[in-house]
Amino acid sequence: MKLVLAGDSAGKPLIDIIAAHLRARADISFVDMSKPADGSAEPYANTAGRAAQAILDGQAERGIFCCGTGIGMSISANKVPGIRAALTHDTFSAERAAKSNNAQVITMGARVIGPELAKVIVDTFLAAEFDPNGASADNVRAIDHLDERMHRSR
Repeated sequence: MKLVLAGDSAGKPLIDIIAAHLRARADISFVDMSKPADGSAEPYANTAGRAAQAILDGQAERGIFCCGTGIGMSISANKVPGIRAALTHDTFSAERAAKSNNAQVITMGARVIGPELAKVIVDTFLAAEFDPNGASADNVRAIDHLDERMHRSR
């Protein structure tokens, strides 16, 4: 599986820990898009938008985004049409993000959870798969329909 990682100034240290954790997995490749190509600082909304776009462009299947609380990255990623991002601070929400909501992105707060929990949350999210014929399929289709309808009306 190919991932995109992204963190703002508060989230980047946790992204670095997650990256080191993922390097040990042969089934995972990733790109860290925490900084723009020129290396400048930017608002987390720009970081989340650029990383979410990479998923839509097919450069990655899923994403892991971090900021101080995870909230700003989640809100920002969800502004990108076609992206479903979920704020996760426990393994149950990480699993359900994938299985029940077909989220491509999870976000976490570096000031909220520790590195060991973050690694377990990432592993749980990556192990979970959405069933397009399962109980949540109608809800995800409704989310996608709402996303399309709201973005067309703007």
